[in-house]
Amino acid sequence: MHERSLPASPNWYCSRCSDVNSSGLLGIGAKNIIYLIEVCASSCRVKGELVGHKDLVSGFSFCQHAEQSHLCVSSSVDGNVRFWDSETRAVVKEHTAHQNPVSAVHWSPVDKNLVVSGDEKGIMVCHWFHTGDTASFFPEPRTIFCLSCSPHTWSCVAVGYKDGMIVLIDVSKKGEVMHRLRGHDDEIHSLAWSWVASEDALYSRPEDNEVSAGEEGGCYLASGSKDQTVRIWSTAKARSVMTLKLPFLKKRGSAVDPGVKERLWLNVHWPKGRATQLVSSCFGGELVMWDLTRTGKQKWTVFGTSSEGQNHSRIVFNTSLVQLQDGRELLISTSMDREVKCWDLASLDCCWTLPTLGGFVYALTFSPVGVGCLALGVGDNMIRVWNTLTTQNQYDTRLFWQGIKSKVTALAWHPRREGSLAFGTDDGKVGIYDVFSNKPPQISSSYHRKTVYTLAWGPPVPPMSFGAAEGKAAYSLYSCAGEGIILQHDPYKLSGEASDIDKLIKDTNNIQHKLSPHTDLSWKPDGKVVAIGNEDGCIDIYQAPSLKLLCSIQQHHKIINTLRWHHDHSSPPELHCLLASGSSNAIVYIHDLRSVIENPPDSPVVLTEPYRRLSGHTAKITGMAWSPHHDARLVTVSYDGTAQVWDVLQEAALSNYRGHLGYLLCVAWSPEDPDVIWTGGKDFTVQEWRVSKQEFTKPPKGKKMVELQEKKKTNPKQKKKNKKATADGGAAAPTIVNGAGEKATSAGQEASDEEDVDEVSSTNSPCELYYNPCFPADVNLLSQKKKKPRSMLPVSTSMDHRPKEDLLQDCITLASIRHIPPTGCVPGQGEHIHLGLFHDREALYCMLEAEEEAHMEAGHFDSVVYLRLWSGDLQGALQLATEKGELNDHLLSVAPMAGFEVWSRAVEAYVRQLCLQEQYLKAASHLLSINKLYEAIELLRSHKLYREAIALVKARLPANDPVLKELYTCWAAVLEKDGHFSAAAKCYLAAGASFDAAKVISRKNEVSSLRAAATLARISGEAVLAQSLALRCAKDLAAVQDWEGAQQVLKTQKNLLVHRLHLCVAELLTGTLLDVGVVPQSSVSGHPWATPGKNSTNFLERVRHVWDVEFGVSEKSTDHCSVAALVQELKSVESPQSTSNVPLKQLLLFSSLHLTRAVLSFLLEEDDDDQLMKELWQAVAWTRDSEHFSVSAEFCRLLFPDGDISVWSKRNPRIPLSEETAAAPAVSLQAFVCYHRLYEHWWSNSTETQTQTQTQTQNGPAHPAASGRSSCASDMSLLLSESHASCQATQRMMGNIQNRLTSMVQQHSRTQGEVGLMSNCSHVFSLREEESFLSLSTKMSALQKQLAELPDTLKTYPHPDVLECCLVLLHLSRVSPSVSESLRQKATDLLHRYGTSGSIRRAAQRLTA
Repeated sequence: MHERSLPASPNWYCSRCSDVNSSGLLGIGAKNIIYLIEVCASSCRVKGELVGHKDLVSGFSFCQHAEQSHLCVSSSVDGNVRFWDSETRAVVKEHTAHQNPVSAVHWSPVDKNLVVSGDEKGIMVCHWFHTGDTASFFPEPRTIFCLSCSPHTWSCVAVGYKDGMIVLIDVSKKGEVMHRLRGHDDEIHSLAWSWVASEDALYSRPEDNEVSAGEEGGCYLASGSKDQTVRIWSTAKARSVMTLKLPFLKKRGSAVDPGVKERLWLNVHWPKGRATQLVSSCFGGELVMWDLTRTGKQKWTVFGTSSEGQNHSRIVFNTSLVQLQDGRELLISTSMDREVKCWDLASLDCCWTLPTLGGFVYALTFSPVGVGCLALGVGDNMIRVWNTLTTQNQYDTRLFWQGIKSKVTALAWHPRREGSLAFGTDDGKVGIYDVFSNKPPQISSSYHRKTVYTLAWGPPVPPMSFGAAEGKAAYSLYSCAGEGIILQHDPYKLSGEASDIDKLIKDTNNIQHKLSPHTDLSWKPDGKVVAIGNEDGCIDIYQAPSLKLLCSIQQHHKIINTLRWHHDHSSPPELHCLLASGSSNAIVYIHDLRSVIENPPDSPVVLTEPYRRLSGHTAKITGMAWSPHHDARLVTVSYDGTAQVWDVLQEAALSNYRGHLGYLLCVAWSPEDPDVIWTGGKDFTVQEWRVSKQEFTKPPKGKKMVELQEKKKTNPKQKKKNKKATADGGAAAPTIVNGAGEKATSAGQEASDEEDVDEVSSTNSPCELYYNPCFPADVNLLSQKKKKPRSMLPVSTSMDHRPKEDLLQDCITLASIRHIPPTGCVPGQGEHIHLGLFHDREALYCMLEAEEEAHMEAGHFDSVVYLRLWSGDLQGALQLATEKGELNDHLLSVAPMAGFEVWSRAVEAYVRQLCLQEQYLKAASHLLSINKLYEAIELLRSHKLYREAIALVKARLPANDPVLKELYTCWAAVLEKDGHFSAAAKCYLAAGASFDAAKVISRKNEVSSLRAAATLARISGEAVLAQSLALRCAKDLAAVQDWEGAQQVLKTQKNLLVHRLHLCVAELLTGTLLDVGVVPQSSVSGHPWATPGKNSTNFLERVRHVWDVEFGVSEKSTDHCSVAALVQELKSVESPQSTSNVPLKQLLLFSSLHLTRAVLSFLLEEDDDDQLMKELWQAVAWTRDSEHFSVSAEFCRLLFPDGDISVWSKRNPRIPLSEETAAAPAVSLQAFVCYHRLYEHWWSNSTETQTQTQTQTQNGPAHPAASGRSSCASDMSLLLSESHASCQATQRMMGNIQNRLTSMVQQHSRTQGEVGLMSNCSHVFSLREEESFLSLSTKMSALQKQLAELPDTLKTYPHPDVLECCLVLLHLSRVSPSVSESLRQKATDLLHRYGTSGSIRRAAQRLTA
């Protein structure tokens, strides 16, 4: 996707964090990513990344077998070992056998399937790639620093430990220790095997090469340790045969002192095919080639001696070797200096250098004078200047670190002066580098308090008045930082004080209010106007040099992050005034300010609409750049991780780049190639890419960015642990940090709280607490010069720094004053102010008055206060401090010296000052000191510090003081509003409002809260509220079928017995229906008596039995358990009308309520069957209207097992009911029971017809017995009610007419707007439609009248569909003899009379044919 790229810096303090395969593909672990780099003798190119680890990569190794050279393995601090395919860049396998951070990994050169890894606790794991198996060993209880598999024996592995021990292990024998090699005194950093499978090469005498009997032939092993030695070991003799001490090479013009223990990482590499040569690193980053057979002291040769600057400038961590097809051997090295170098082993010269980055890339900018010169501002405290157009070295970069000491967050090239580069840092520093000299930068004496966001060169504005001098253009350097101010620096006099342009803006525009904090600025290329972005999203346009406000752009509503003017070279004039702006909104706005700039208004105008709106990004905009080659073409970068190219005039997205692995912070368009753009961001990389080669045109949709929602890439707990270990002075485990981590601060916004990775202080290493890789090793960062405090007497002090002649004259003048007073010379005044310190008190007072005036002009009011205090004017000091808001604890402590009134006023003024500073607790404490208790309480209450206010009241005031109750009530109201109901309830309880406490707890409206609220109300004596809350809680528990919990809640409250009976019936009903399988299993808890027994009686008897045994309710019960009282109490419970959209669980609760009423009515002594039948009818109606046919059928079978509702009647048991003898509810109820039995009869006959060979028992319990069919059929005449058939026919016709009317109205609405075609025809159609509509309306009115004349009982207590029952009976008459001829004839007549619809008529014809 990209052309060139600078990757992230390789991780530090790892024994093997880079490797190269036989094809020349280099893998480097950087942070939690592995970068793949193609290498050759002349150059390198970043090919891609392996992304997947969640923590820092601690080890990396390629498979060195030809058929698997594309496979590689990596380990991480997160304990995972991953296998990768470098061609597809995908994870092949992942092993999580380690429970601790993995410190080393290696792919066996002998066995293509074996990978060995070790962790900090000493656990070793063998991973078998082809099978996915793992085997763990624990050979030594020590911290593993490195390991290496033998190139000769697959089972032999060498392991180096933190304490200097080297152990040879046989993995084929469960990790058995073969040899322990003792000799080193400190950490083992690296191990390298000789590629020769014998020990002949290093011996010159035959007797030295003799192997005693019983010893096997071995090979050599090289080790590098922190003890500054390289040892060669004989694995056959298990002892050291050679010790090489590192040479002390000259470094930076001076010799290294052997007595000073420098930072060291000793890496060793044994080149393949060179049995007597060994490569190792040295103290200061040098690489040396050891000749193991050379005699004498100097057995080494330094790499890169042919020219200066070839070697690394910091210690080297890893080396790896690749042999090219032409036979050349290349050695790749990685170092703490953040460079990857390639060396030719034949000449020992450096072939190329690849710079890497150790921090977020905050700024990218091309020099307007030096073509192709790209400056990079990086979070590793360094500036890099890259010559992007060089042909010999594609990565020709220079490094600048002197005088920076913090993250570089802003850069700006001088518009005219070549090589002059301004920079701003995270600690508020502003400076200018001359990149063509070796001089340190010029640093401005005016520091910002926070991060520098933006730097810009522009024309000077007052009070600076330097113009063109010595042929140089007049430019000022402007800096905008996080505290919201913009400073103007004189580039020719950075030691002078910078001016805040806000003063000029206020004076010019007569602004009295405080200006909004500034976040970005951009000068128009011609220098006529400047755009300033603010924290509130407003953009102000000012005219130079007076900074008159021309207009204010108020379109963004969040902080402005970046502003850019369109270039004015080779573009139409109408584009010169285009301003692009980006904010923390995802939309980019383009503003056309031509009319405002060319014709400045008399008063500022406000613009609220943009010229163009570019929408597509999904997160905040962090940077943008106009194309210098196109008209109105813009590239923007965003937190969504993409860069977007826009055609501004068309508002069109042209190309979208997605090559980065995090959010982007900066962008620059190549000044040479119109198709090339450079971007940098969070992933520590700078990438060059072509617009025309991108696959996508728009940013991805969705959330702002997936990476922003991931967990931190480093483990905070592990990091803290490592830091603690280092601080204690002990040697920590090898921490793999390359440098890393800061909050995502871009050049246009404050440090983001999205993520915090460690950037500069990346080493957690065994030998340092903090190390800045930009500095020489001998720099003591803690010994920094302290800032000199401001003088209390600056005027007299400055006069004592005059030339020598003036100081001598002061001595003569002072002597003359003391002995011969001269005329006109008054010490402490005029030119002799400073002499007041050496004369009498009056002169001193005069001098102090002058010093006060100077401090007042400078705004140093605290100094004026102390001067007045010293002179004895305590009241004046307090007054001034009060006026300027400079009161402090010290002044308040001496205020009583001026009297109680003065002290009291000072305390009150200090309280007001503290309130402005939001130090309310301190302010209240000071009010207590002057015995203003109620004022202190009110102060705390007004600022919502209720907890502290209550503590103060209870500690100081009586318990019955009304202020306490008021505080509790106010606090409770606030807590209740914020949703802290439990805390609010405690406040109400403390205030004595138990009712309110229970109510507020119940607002949570969940079971535990309702139960607690009910208990609280019961304890507090709020019986009515307690019962209400308990009932709500019980209903919620019953809704989830937690029957035991519901009964337990109701049991704690009195007078809720009837509701317990209701839930008892609901539980019995649910359990019975569950037993037959018509409702799903979802009960949380239940009672034993709710489970149906094998010989259980009918449902009514079960309910009566349970009520009597468990609740003491029967016909004989009295007092509050009497049936009459329970009936009256249950009547007050509201019951909703039955509908079809009620959930099944709720439906059973509603139905059981009516069933409970029916049972209670049954138990009454009065023979009130009418009320009983109404309640039974309501209970059945709920299941009927819910359209749960199987539930309704089983419900009827449960209540009326014989199909006769008279089982519930006390008047005439076992007497069939008819329309003439019973009330309408009973008739309707019996009809629905018969309706379900009719369908059971039909299904039973259908089953018998299909399976005539089966027995009656085999038909199953779902069908009624054949013996009951005749009685069932005899009751079916109740279903053929002609009055109900007539009512249903009328309702059916009304429904059909209503549907036709609705369809007609909808059709009329659709065609109402179609005018113009065949108006006459449309008019005729409207007349016909109106006639049809009127006729249908007339018919509807007639039917409504006819329906109204029918008895109310027909509509209130309906029957099942009569025509449906007729059709079922006719069908049964064809297959069953149980349907009488009279019943069949009646059904036929009803169908002929009321079956007017086509479907019913056709069905009747088929059944009667």
